Amino acid sequence: MPPKRVAVYGAGAWGTALAQAAAAAGNAVTLVARSPAVVEEINRHHTNARALPEVLLSEEVTAAGGLDVAADVVILAVPAQTSRAALAAIGEAALAGIPVVLTAKGLEAGTLRRQSEILAELCPRAVPYVLSGPSFAADVASGRPTAVTLAGDDAAATLAVAAILAGPSFRPYAAADRIGVELAGALKNVYALACGAVEGAGLGASARAALLARGYAEMSRIVVAMGGVASTLTGLAGLGDLTLSCTSPQSRNYQFGMALGRGERVGEIMAHGAQLAEGVATAPVAQALARRLGVEAPLIDAVNLLLAGSAGIDEIVASLMARPLKREE
Repeated sequence: MPPKRVAVYGAGAWGTALAQAAAAAGNAVTLVARSPAVVEEINRHHTNARALPEVLLSEEVTAAGGLDVAADVVILAVPAQTSRAALAAIGEAALAGIPVVLTAKGLEAGTLRRQSEILAELCPRAVPYVLSGPSFAADVASGRPTAVTLAGDDAAATLAVAAILAGPSFRPYAAADRIGVELAGALKNVYALACGAVEGAGLGASARAALLARGYAEMSRIVVAMGGVASTLTGLAGLGDLTLSCTSPQSRNYQFGMALGRGERVGEIMAHGAQLAEGVATAPVAQALARRLGVEAPLIDAVNLLLAGSAGIDEIVASLMARPLKREE
């Protein structure tokens, strides 16, 4: 396949990693960064030390500070709560008819909207795709084997975009369930906070495994209620990403949850320099969504209690263990 022009908006760790993967797939990649210093560093030294130290970027990755970048495929790699502002800045006209790959794993505060719903509102002529799955930025940027899900509405077009992004160590599997993939990516961060809290409180591997399994069941109920497909959760975007985020200290959400489990408050964790944990903003949105859908979500409720400081981990676990017995479903 001939090289394509790929524009990646967002020069954090994830955007930089995806730019590196797209370049390894044989494309000409422009990484759009807000910081002039980052733009200069990438173009002069082929590094982005703040985002991904010790990673040498491909010479096919160039950086730009302006938003007006010609591209055959656009990748949006900004935090979920800033997607609206980023898309508004890029502009509807620039994205008309262009495949836009959404990579943020979160639901918008206030509106409860998924990332593709925000795109449809601001740029209705853009062609939405959702990329999610078990993937750490450092692994992707370093060329370690990574498989993800790319969901789109048209099967042939989704395969074509997947082929553009596929490289020696980055393998996107095409799928159709955008709703399920988006929700799984957002909700797994909430459950990662919970699993991290269990670890931080020293409650044991058995408790963490039970929480992961019940989180999967809870997530399935929400996905189906929203119109997603239950089988999506058996794949990379569901079980794969949930397992990675809920068991690895590399996960920012898991790290944040560990601090919560040790008894730290959200403000204290942030003051200590914790990195962005999307689950912190997504948890109250997920709770509001579950309630709107009429879906029972005790684990999401528990995470919100912990984040708000309304109850400690021991009290929350005791409450969950005292819930009425029921059949496993």
